[in-house]
Amino acid sequence: MSLSHIQSLRLAAVLEDCLDQLDILGHSLTVQISREQGTAGGQERTRLTKLRRDCQHIWQHVFKLHLELEEKQSFSCLLQVVEEVEQKKKAEKMQREAKRALKQREQNILRQQEEIKQKTEKLEDLKEVARELTRKVNQQSAQMAHRKMILEKNSELQLQLTQKESSQSEKQLGDQLELLQKQLKEEVRVHEESHKFLQNQHEELQQQLQQWQQRTKQMLQEKEQQLNSVRCKRTVNLDKLSDMRRKFREMEQVVMEDREEQEKLRQQQALARSAIKLQAWWRGCMVRKGLGSFKKAEDNKKGKKKKEGKKKKKK
Repeated sequence: MSLSHIQSLRLAAVLEDCLDQLDILGHSLTVQISREQGTAGGQERTRLTKLRRDCQHIWQHVFKLHLELEEKQSFSCLLQVVEEVEQKKKAEKMQREAKRALKQREQNILRQQEEIKQKTEKLEDLKEVARELTRKVNQQSAQMAHRKMILEKNSELQLQLTQKESSQSEKQLGDQLELLQKQLKEEVRVHEESHKFLQNQHEELQQQLQQWQQRTKQMLQEKEQQLNSVRCKRTVNLDKLSDMRRKFREMEQVVMEDREEQEKLRQQQALARSAIKLQAWWRGCMVRKGLGSFKKAEDNKKGKKKKEGKKKKKK
């Protein structure tokens, strides 16, 4: 695609200015790279170096475009660069996808290998368990055979011992049977003698019971007679007691009346003495204060004294 001469010149001037700016930027990046030191500086230097390399790459493409605009008034190299970038991006994308697929495949393979390993370990464990079970079964079979032989021997010994004990038991039981028969005869004899003795005792006790019943009957009759006499005496005593209580109440009434009369007399005497004392006190008060009849007598005395005083003055 071609441009006019004026457009080409304008674009060339702009690109030339861009080249100058890129030169300045590259120079400043070079200075910064030379200043960075240390571990942190190394990381920054790497970043600046990559940035400077990108600037140089851009400067080369801009320079090619500038030459093409000046010489051919076209920018086909720019289209080529764009196409190359797109192809590069596609290639990188395909490469990333291939790497991702390869990584996924590797992960699947690793997972399958891990599963196979786990299954193999489980299989080995199962084989070990099977061997252990087989060993235990063989051991138990041997133990069962040994136990069976021991049980058979024990059974034979037990049978012999049982037969021997049975014969001894039969003999002991026979001896015990004879002894029990003798004891039974002795018990029968003792029982008959005890029965006779108890029968005699029963008859004697019956006779004693009849005698005691007769005596008890006589004693009851005597006690009833005594009780009747006691009841008669009690009735007489109760009558006497009632009479004495009546007399006591009468005497108590007389004593109470006498006490009341004496109390009334004492109160009357006390009132009389109080009245006499009160009259004497009142008479004294009237005399001292000249009240009533005692006042006139005092006035007469005062009048006489005044007359005698006047007579003395005249003399």
